[in-house]
Amino acid sequence: MVRLSSCAAKSPHPSSCLDFQIRNISRISTSNPNIATILSTPPVNNKENITAIGSIRTVRRQGNITFVELEDGSTAESLKALVFKKPLAEGYASVRYRENMRYADHKRTNRLATGVSVAIGGLWEPAPRGAEQRYELKAEEVRILGPADETYPIQKKYHSPEYLRRIPHLRLRTPLNAVLARMRSEADYHLSRYFHNQNFVRLQPPIITSSDCEGAGEVFSVSAAPAIQPDRSDPSEHGPFFRTEKYLTVSSQLHLEAFVHEHPRVWTLSPAFRAEKSDTPRHASEFWMLEAEVRTENLQDVMDLVENVMRSLVIGLNNSSILDEIAVATKRGLRTGSKTQSNHAEDMPRLRQRWEGLLCRHWPRVKYDEAIMRLQQAVETKEAVFQYPPSWEAGLHLEHEKWIASEMGQGGPVFVTHYPQHAKPFYMLPSARSQQPRDSTKATAACFDLLLPETAEIVGGSLREHRLEALQRAMRERGMNHPAPEAVTVKREKTFRGVGRKTVPLESHRDADGSESPTPSAASGNLDWYVDLRKYGSVPHGGFGLGFDRLLAYLAGINNIKDVMPWPRYYGRCEC
Repeated sequence: MVRLSSCAAKSPHPSSCLDFQIRNISRISTSNPNIATILSTPPVNNKENITAIGSIRTVRRQGNITFVELEDGSTAESLKALVFKKPLAEGYASVRYRENMRYADHKRTNRLATGVSVAIGGLWEPAPRGAEQRYELKAEEVRILGPADETYPIQKKYHSPEYLRRIPHLRLRTPLNAVLARMRSEADYHLSRYFHNQNFVRLQPPIITSSDCEGAGEVFSVSAAPAIQPDRSDPSEHGPFFRTEKYLTVSSQLHLEAFVHEHPRVWTLSPAFRAEKSDTPRHASEFWMLEAEVRTENLQDVMDLVENVMRSLVIGLNNSSILDEIAVATKRGLRTGSKTQSNHAEDMPRLRQRWEGLLCRHWPRVKYDEAIMRLQQAVETKEAVFQYPPSWEAGLHLEHEKWIASEMGQGGPVFVTHYPQHAKPFYMLPSARSQQPRDSTKATAACFDLLLPETAEIVGGSLREHRLEALQRAMRERGMNHPAPEAVTVKREKTFRGVGRKTVPLESHRDADGSESPTPSAASGNLDWYVDLRKYGSVPHGGFGLGFDRLLAYLAGINNIKDVMPWPRYYGRCEC
């Protein structure tokens, strides 16, 4: 039985009750309009009483007038308020200022200053001709909601990205970071809408895993913090929290594959972690990945999906005000980039070209062999100079990827396909015979990377090895699926057909309480469950992983992904 609500149960027209509740929700959500709504709404009859709530960006006093810039993160623009009364300008709280009230009638709270949270009520009316803002707020009431100490570190001046990264909890209040937070939210919405319309199922994969998906060993181990006063009589206090070692996930791919048997199309947007001691602009220890898996036998289908997802996202963002908001924030000299404030406005045409490149240009698809050949030709003709000589065996370095995106991608995205199999993870399907190089020693995988200008690799994808024997062989060749460290060998009786009962050695795991639980084979380990997916009715499939933070940084024109992350975590830094 479906229960709508208590009022719906009593009403002969349940839908009317739901409609009423929806109207109530809508009315509540608009009872206190944000600054973006106020700025876009002309006053009724050119004069309207309103209340604006936000934090003070700047305060400037000129004679008897105090100019206050108010912001709340809903727009990169600030609301200009004029405070004519000295008591109000100095931070005296009042219900409504009256000419005949004396200073003693007000309770002093705090001076209006940068960072102070206030509610300013007054007349919203047209500003004088030539003013920066079409309308202005003439204050009649100023109520301080939260005073700010004079040591408030975010002032109206240029702050370097390095400085702001040390105070991420306050960096969120800068105009550009407020825009980036809304951009992240908008991107999540458009991605969700696209995948929903394409009949994908959104999943929530685990954060704690038993395996290293990529096999690179750059994982964070998970353990329980010891109790302050451990109970020495409890045997569980002496052993690990989990039976075997566990890690923070580096990718959700393997767990997404578990769903493909029942759901032909799945996706997720979730955090990933990598214990890489690197402080480059492209890396962080915690980041977000958009990952998807689909049933298919064609690598082109996976690349088509990547292209459609990214184009759909950019179209959605382009239809919003995000790009214009970024332009406003950069003009205010508050962009978290490495250039000076005077150069920020010059970046906007190039940023618009990035968006147009994603929407309007063809995305070339070139094989790894062809890319290596073009790189080598560029070196021979002195068209380019690289620190690392390009070769088939050595793979593509960052400088090579940037050159490919710039030259072969003509300044736009470019897919590079069929990389050497030895350089790719164990789970990738080998390329079809028709796609393999003539040299039999140069086996390739049915995979691709998507490269963007200046950013380089942003998406990696492949067809997955769905055949049991081939997967097991690939895992053995790479030393994957090692026995768990707690595995012990015990004698146990087992019934064999036609032989009867016989005592044979079987591997088992000893739990914290001393009991044993069997494991399927002597080669058992942390990826047995992944092998089971092939053992019991596997289907051909493929997928990809997209660096969400890298994409946002590319679209926002920010050079370092740490500056688009609300709470950046990287080697040596985890401030909050």
